[in-house]
Amino acid sequence: MVNLIDGKELSKRLLDECKESLKNVNSNRKPKLVVITVGDDDASKVYVRNKHRACENCNIDFENLKYDSNISRDEIILEISKLNVDDTVDGVMVQFPIPDHLKGIEQHIIASKDVDGFTMYNMGNTLYNSKEAIKLEACTPHGIMYMLEKSNINLEGKHVVILGRSNIVGKPLIGLLLSKNATVTSCNSYTNNLQEITKTADILISAIGKAKYITKDFISEKTNVIIDVGMNRDDEKKLCGDVDFNEIVDYWNTLEGSKFITPVPGGVGPMTVASLVNNVVKTYIEKEKNK
Repeated sequence: MVNLIDGKELSKRLLDECKESLKNVNSNRKPKLVVITVGDDDASKVYVRNKHRACENCNIDFENLKYDSNISRDEIILEISKLNVDDTVDGVMVQFPIPDHLKGIEQHIIASKDVDGFTMYNMGNTLYNSKEAIKLEACTPHGIMYMLEKSNINLEGKHVVILGRSNIVGKPLIGLLLSKNATVTSCNSYTNNLQEITKTADILISAIGKAKYITKDFISEKTNVIIDVGMNRDDEKKLCGDVDFNEIVDYWNTLEGSKFITPVPGGVGPMTVASLVNNVVKTYIEKEKNK
């Protein structure tokens, strides 16, 4: 039986948990997220709107600071520095893509407000499995872990193969999976005999950005879970993931046992936004608790 891991439903569940946590905070102010955008990227506008909507859903103040693409590195770092010391701001994030001359500016966000989980400090905490009072995990990996947990998918002793080694998905995901006692193999574009490796996976996670690249030839009967992080367009310009969803499902329907797969759209994407809100709530609660 093939089970759909519904990211829309699970993201609503996580947002409801955030709202419930906020009910227990005795404070005269609301949490606040500030999103920095540079330039005029159409996709970024959609992502920022989704984040704004999720914040409104949880009664979180939202501000989008927009800058022209020719802003200097020093200027934007100064703006980030101001946000770092602003007590009314709980979370700061840079919406990608950004111009090449600004690459790495997210590292200037103070770790306690780094709700994307991209600073070296928070990435280190994830890999180290730190027991810090507050640990801000990268949003997409956090969302994936939430999906696996709520779908009652046991990770202990399972072989997880990750396709993609980006700083925002592949690398932090390794640390989170290891903390749950999974055995992890990380693959990239230089990996030899890729299909031989992916066929050994109990759980396959793809974040490579290639439309419908993962077919039934990449999996075996032992593969029980596929998490599709890809967000691509197919030949008909329709939104799709890295996984050839229909081919995989048709193959799995010939097998016995339960299988789990995320759709695109409606899978990992909504969880990423909900995990961002969850991080904002974490930072807010921690700040209010320590007043």
